[in-house]
Amino acid sequence: MVHILNDKPSIANVFLSELRDEIIQKDSLRFRRNLERLGEILAYEISKTLNYQLQEVTTPLGVAEVHLPAEQPVIATILRAGLPVHTGLLNYFDRAGSAFISAYRKHHKDGSFEIKVEYLSSPNLDDKVLILCDPMLATGQSMYLTYKAILAMGKPRHVHVVSLIASAEGLEYIKRHFPENTSIWLGAVDDELTVKSYIVPGLGDAGDLAYGPKL
Repeated sequence: MVHILNDKPSIANVFLSELRDEIIQKDSLRFRRNLERLGEILAYEISKTLNYQLQEVTTPLGVAEVHLPAEQPVIATILRAGLPVHTGLLNYFDRAGSAFISAYRKHHKDGSFEIKVEYLSSPNLDDKVLILCDPMLATGQSMYLTYKAILAMGKPRHVHVVSLIASAEGLEYIKRHFPENTSIWLGAVDDELTVKSYIVPGLGDAGDLAYGPKL
């Protein structure tokens, strides 16, 4: 299943438009907060797919029956740009486990690049619901290599791939390479991917906009 926020008018489009706006992008605090807010919105949407059980909650005046989560997901984030999205997801799934993976593009002199995965920290994932997030989904290779790496920590029962801006090519790559027990949650999908694998119109480098330029 593929879910795209901006397919329908909602407040999410305000946050998406501010992420793209080159003037508003100059405020890195607001940029990070918009990533976080979209993470919160997607957490709410994903929460509708989880398992719940009826429980009693005692109030000062009596007992109320409430459907509460029967399980907690594990939120896995690709460093560094994914951290604000992770925070947004964790704001709502505040009892979830957390996993962190470093994946980056190692560029070569001929203009090509390869995806390198160097660090992984995660709880056990056997039979868990895994939420794997990164704000940008360009080629889809980073997301897939991250997924393959994290399988060393166990086999999740269901995978939710979360990204805010995706290319149509990256979306198709994820649909081809991820298992059937995968749901894809996106803010928006852009048609163009340049020869250097930048999404157009996209928003630029999310990591640099959130945390400053890197060497």
